[in-house]
Amino acid sequence: MKISFNINYHTQWGESLFVCGDILQLGSGDASQALEMSLAAPDHWVAEVELDGNPIDFNYFFVVKAPGKAWRFEWGQPHRYISGGDKISHVKIFDAWKDMPADKPYYSSAFVNGMLLRRFKDQPLASLPGTLQFRIEAPLVEPDEVLAISGEGDYLGNWDPKKAIILNDANYPEWGVNLNLDALKAPFEYKFIIVKKDTREVVAWEAIDNRRCGFIEESDNVQIVVDGLRFVNPRNNWKGAGTAIPVFSIRSTEDFGVGDFYDIKKMVDWCVKTGQKVIQLLPINDTTKTGSWIDSYPYSANSTFALHPMYVRLDAVGVLSDESKREHFKKIGEELNILKEVDYEAVTKAKDEYLREIFAQKGISDLKSKEFKAFFSVNEEWLIPYAAWRVLCKIYGTPDNQQWGKYSRYDAEIVDKLCEEHKMEIDYHLFVQYHLDRQLREVRDYAHLHGVVLKGDIPIGIGRFSVDAWQHPDLFNMDCQAGAPPDDFSVLGQNWGFPTYNWDEMAKDGFQWWKDRFGKMSEYFDAYRIDHILGFFRIWQIPLDAVHGLLGYFNPALPFSPEELRHSYDFWINPEIQANPLILEWMLNDFFGDSVQEVKECYLEDLGEGRYRLRKFVDTQRKVEEYFSTVEMNEHNSKIFNALLGILDDVLFIEDPYNRGHYHPRIAAQYTYQYRMLSDYEKWCFNRLYNDFFYHRHNDFWYGKAMWKLPPLIDSTGMLTCAEDLGMIPACVPEVMHQLEILSLEIQRMPKDPALEFGDTWRYPYFSVCTTSTHDMGGIRSWWESDREVTQRFYNNALHEYGTAPYFAEPWICKKIIELQLKSPSMFCILPLADWLSADGKLRRENPHEEQINEPADVHHYWRYRMHITVEKLLAQDNFNNYMFDAIRSSAR
Repeated sequence: MKISFNINYHTQWGESLFVCGDILQLGSGDASQALEMSLAAPDHWVAEVELDGNPIDFNYFFVVKAPGKAWRFEWGQPHRYISGGDKISHVKIFDAWKDMPADKPYYSSAFVNGMLLRRFKDQPLASLPGTLQFRIEAPLVEPDEVLAISGEGDYLGNWDPKKAIILNDANYPEWGVNLNLDALKAPFEYKFIIVKKDTREVVAWEAIDNRRCGFIEESDNVQIVVDGLRFVNPRNNWKGAGTAIPVFSIRSTEDFGVGDFYDIKKMVDWCVKTGQKVIQLLPINDTTKTGSWIDSYPYSANSTFALHPMYVRLDAVGVLSDESKREHFKKIGEELNILKEVDYEAVTKAKDEYLREIFAQKGISDLKSKEFKAFFSVNEEWLIPYAAWRVLCKIYGTPDNQQWGKYSRYDAEIVDKLCEEHKMEIDYHLFVQYHLDRQLREVRDYAHLHGVVLKGDIPIGIGRFSVDAWQHPDLFNMDCQAGAPPDDFSVLGQNWGFPTYNWDEMAKDGFQWWKDRFGKMSEYFDAYRIDHILGFFRIWQIPLDAVHGLLGYFNPALPFSPEELRHSYDFWINPEIQANPLILEWMLNDFFGDSVQEVKECYLEDLGEGRYRLRKFVDTQRKVEEYFSTVEMNEHNSKIFNALLGILDDVLFIEDPYNRGHYHPRIAAQYTYQYRMLSDYEKWCFNRLYNDFFYHRHNDFWYGKAMWKLPPLIDSTGMLTCAEDLGMIPACVPEVMHQLEILSLEIQRMPKDPALEFGDTWRYPYFSVCTTSTHDMGGIRSWWESDREVTQRFYNNALHEYGTAPYFAEPWICKKIIELQLKSPSMFCILPLADWLSADGKLRRENPHEEQINEPADVHHYWRYRMHITVEKLLAQDNFNNYMFDAIRSSAR
């Protein structure tokens, strides 16, 4: 059988087109062995292959090659040829190059496998002799709808939709149809339409002029395939709503003091009842390190692959055979479940005890099952190091691998021996991860069947003490820490303590660690939020000896040399003074008040002429922190402690650690004493270089860095990509996100336009997720009470209400704010559960200040927020649920 490939593609000088597929004639999937095509006419490329024996199905794709240039590949899934057997002598394929579509999000698994899941698909469309096969991509078709073809002539129904031919949806979002060539009279005009599956009622005609086909073929043994068509859908403004809630915060009658994976099923039921499509979660990876409440921080995982054991539903793992033990754990669970907040230590301790009991009872049989063996074979690469890491933490009593002796550096051979020596404990961790995986997959499938998707969260950092850092230390910069510049959350900046990424090292294998991480996420989630997407452009990197984020700098960056500062900005830098704390006599009272004399005697060295420097034991912020950890932190000592940190913050420049003799202006340097020391002209020059550095200098540079990293990562899975793009946003960020069709985050009280106090919800971009608040801020009600002047302006200028703003955010106010988000152009409106509930005066929590999940300024915050009502009770609130359903439905297309 002969296959002829035809494609129209405009190449540049020196470029050639190749076709590659997973059969020998097309290079067996190796692009370097692809079949070169010939130029038959301007922009028309052709190639032919002969298939011997019985034809088989195969995938193929096109590649553009040119000497000395990177090859260009198509976007998305490959083309596919489905064999029709040996009755076809010749297949003529007319393809189109697949570029990333303008509606890329609709092709994500969030739509295809979840919100628009087609549960009962057709059988694959085979090739048939004497037919014209159309293949067309049409992703935005609801499950109760189908795509059809209508056109001129009796065969196509003479434009009567009731007589239109229904297309095959086996490969949704691609549709296909075989048309009998004998019944067609070429040329003919046609269009694709969406109709209701049962009634054939027209939903939408294609939003283009009639298509035209002029193919004529007389042989019965030939098939013509037209591939690469795209449906022009007039309904291109699909909108959905959802709820953001951490798993640990969900409360149900079946809990064990903390939300678990099975609780998500009930949240799915609530989503169905209220017309929602998305449940957005915080990170769910294991954070167990110290065994204390400090481990409650979900953004500091011990593994980017392992799931947290506290999310397991215990009785779904197994029921204890000993009745007294069953009663014992039942009582513990009931006591924990009535608590107002999560008791992290008690929950994790009790769940671990139960899991060890059930492991002793049925662990061996579970580990011998074919289901476990399948799980293990797919996950072994991260699973064994994770289990070994957990064992070593227990042996040495610390997650700091530098204190593990011969195990300090990961060595597969040594780890294998450890696993043999501690087989029972290793097996226990494998057993727990197996059940967590099984339960979460079950929840994902349940959500899919109900048209709901789970949205995960990919933290920008990894734990300094983690399996990843232990196993792959070369992929991370362990000699520094990541954070964020000062913002509304923290005037001192944020110091997360995570190592930063060694991107050059990661690039050597095509960012495989990241692709594996994304791939693992895609097993459970169909959408994800990139936490702090700015980290893919540049990270805010802080020296290890610093505590405050104020002493950070951008990495990568283009720091100034003294020569550039002089010649381009007329600023003469004095690094010895301006890149170090300047402590003068007249400053001391401002910093230390009544304690000046004590500070001089204990912490300062007198340099003469009214100048001082800090003594060695407190000459870095980390040393100050370590010293004061040994003394009583009363009001007096706390004041000195914070003042010493403040003095160390007081620099005008920070020297670049990778390019000595080059300098970064310190963020918010205009608030330093060093800045006050400058003359008016020096201040003017400094402001000029400062504004250039932070708002203009790096745009092209960071654009290149992001486009180097992000495309291969987000294209490695089919998940829908969303981003947290808040903070100090350079101009290149929205440009990259627009180009890659990454959904932005829009919050009315944190507008992207610095000229606005409040965001204009009516002007949000379509490819965005809008929300009222995040886990890092207070909800609608607590924010409303936080600043009366701001509230008043919001009341008058954003809500367009007259008079004095009510002191409390009454339900009608919350409803108005919620409905502003719902009616915005944003593709998704995903609100924290507490903000949804704020619209009901009887249902919402009494104290809104108890609803904030995290305090970003507090690095030791205890993450323990729980719903104040159960999901079961929420499901029974018909009046409120009907309000939500109607509000969401009225805002959709």
